[in-house]
Amino acid sequence: MIYRRSNRGVIRAATLIEMGMTSRAVYGRCQAGGPWRRLLPGVILLSPGRPSAEQRIAAALLYARHDAMVTGQAACELHGLRQQSRTEKVHLLIDESRKRVSSGFVVVERTIRLPRPQTRCGFPVAPLVRAVLDTARRLRTPDPARALLAEAVQRSRCRLPDLEHELAEGSQRGSAVPRRVLAEIGLGARSVAEIDAMQVWEQSGLPNAQWNVPVHDASGALIGVPDAWCAEASLAWEIDSYEFHLNPQDYARTLRRNTRYAMAGIHVVQTLPSRLRSVPEEVVTELRQAYKAATTRSAGAG
Repeated sequence: MIYRRSNRGVIRAATLIEMGMTSRAVYGRCQAGGPWRRLLPGVILLSPGRPSAEQRIAAALLYARHDAMVTGQAACELHGLRQQSRTEKVHLLIDESRKRVSSGFVVVERTIRLPRPQTRCGFPVAPLVRAVLDTARRLRTPDPARALLAEAVQRSRCRLPDLEHELAEGSQRGSAVPRRVLAEIGLGARSVAEIDAMQVWEQSGLPNAQWNVPVHDASGALIGVPDAWCAEASLAWEIDSYEFHLNPQDYARTLRRNTRYAMAGIHVVQTLPSRLRSVPEEVVTELRQAYKAATTRSAGAG
């Protein structure tokens, strides 16, 4: 009977008291060695073990009550995004008029811009655009923010203009990192590796490259969509990982792509993502040499 009144095995102490238990009996069962566990003020887990991610969310919402909704990393996961640094914190949004404060693993944010919630896995959740930026504002380093924002845009879960609008309209606290990352994505980067590549290309001092643009031959047939394209040298740069080439179909696709580049007279440079950070100076040297070779070849052909 008690479990049926709970949400995933989580219940308010007040509900148990309404069902006839005394406060002393409720919290007595939460003592060391007891069958239950107190997760938050007034919120009980009907088992003594570690709560699951969903039980933490259920507990947070029972603690905040009324119109609270999940945002931040927990909301991004409920929306189906993958590239997140794990945390046990549950970030909630409540109306600014409410007086609830953060407690334990619950981060309560009062806001004048409370969005209309969506339902994910039975929980009220902030729209993904809001959840992504609420997450990015609280990340301390750029890389997790790059991974999160790049995934949201690359998988077409969020439109870049919508993210830019939400960032401009929302709190400016912690907005510097997501603003920079969105600017990088706006230039054409689709992943963390491509953002790293942009920085390496800038260090090279070579003419500006275009990112993820289709390259066609004289007849208009598509040759490829290189990560970076320097048209004046007919130089393509591809960031290819070992993991990608473990799949025979992907490896074969790369060979066909490189063959098309060669047939069109395009000089192609391939770089592992890990080298963009481990040996950026070497990559810069390779790009400069490739650019020189490509322009020399073009001049000779002319």
